[in-house]
Amino acid sequence: MDASATVLGLESSCDETAAAVLRADGTILAEAVLSQLEEHAAFGGVVPEIAARAHLEHLPGLAARVMAEAGLGFGDLAGIAATSGPGLIGGLIVGASLGKGLAIAHGLPFVAVNHLEAHALTATLPGLVEGGVRFPYLLLLLSGGHCQCVAVEGVGQYRRLGTTLDDAVGEAFDKSAKLLGLPWPGGPALERLAAGGDPGRFTLPRPLLGRAGCDFSFSGLKTAVAHAVAKHPPGALPAQDRADLAAGFQAAVAAVLADRARHALDMLPGATALVVAGGVAANAAIRASLGRVAGERGLALVAPPIRLCTDNAVMVAWAGIERLRRGLADPLGHAPRPRWPLDQLTA
Repeated sequence: MDASATVLGLESSCDETAAAVLRADGTILAEAVLSQLEEHAAFGGVVPEIAARAHLEHLPGLAARVMAEAGLGFGDLAGIAATSGPGLIGGLIVGASLGKGLAIAHGLPFVAVNHLEAHALTATLPGLVEGGVRFPYLLLLLSGGHCQCVAVEGVGQYRRLGTTLDDAVGEAFDKSAKLLGLPWPGGPALERLAAGGDPGRFTLPRPLLGRAGCDFSFSGLKTAVAHAVAKHPPGALPAQDRADLAAGFQAAVAAVLADRARHALDMLPGATALVVAGGVAANAAIRASLGRVAGERGLALVAPPIRLCTDNAVMVAWAGIERLRRGLADPLGHAPRPRWPLDQLTA
């Protein structure tokens, strides 16, 4: 693929509607993300039907907008990439259908992007690391739906080294934040509250710390927060207690993630970098903790800019570029998949 070739990426797997246009050299020509926070906040979480309707209403307009900002017509593209799983099936159908329709209308190849692969390959986006991250590298994929240690050995080549036995780390953040009376989404709110707390005041568990392997468990930590909150009448937890519990929870998660990363690096001795991606990768305390682990091993910690940690179309377009340059387009009959593990991908 020529370095000047361009790809349109579409993202609609959960509650962010996004579109972006990228050149094959990694230059972002245009990007747009429409958050649905207001639509879902009253329900304390994402409502799939509301999300799908919002994608249907806004995604075609966002695609047209980024194409106009990039100064391109759809016929100028080298391909269309749309998230096709895993995620909420209604939203996936919206994005994949729009992508296929544009591909048919303009005679373009279509790439059905695995959302997890898009996160995984963000580290190879030119500009994040001088010269780009080389394969293989260790990926910690941390989000509301996923918590995995993955050996990234190439495009379409992934080995899952460890995963969560219960809650994903982002889910644990959201549930603990709710226990502390914080608004949804809980992760950013808990991080802000933790900034004013003492992480050592409450003794909270570090599940699986020091155990062999690199699996995760967060349900016991979440339960410990619930027990601490339950010692007070509903709504009567003192403000400083809330901050200290938030800080203690965050410190426990950071310690567990650092420990699991060390074990995972032992399982991938040839790793060229430690990469963290997904919404929880935006947490500063977790970045700092993983940065220390990387430093211990003489490796770089590679983390996307904050705006590229959460769901976005830049990573979808880049994954599409990486696949198209290897001749890996998908048939138009490819069906969106609500479950699509990384290790089921092929190169």
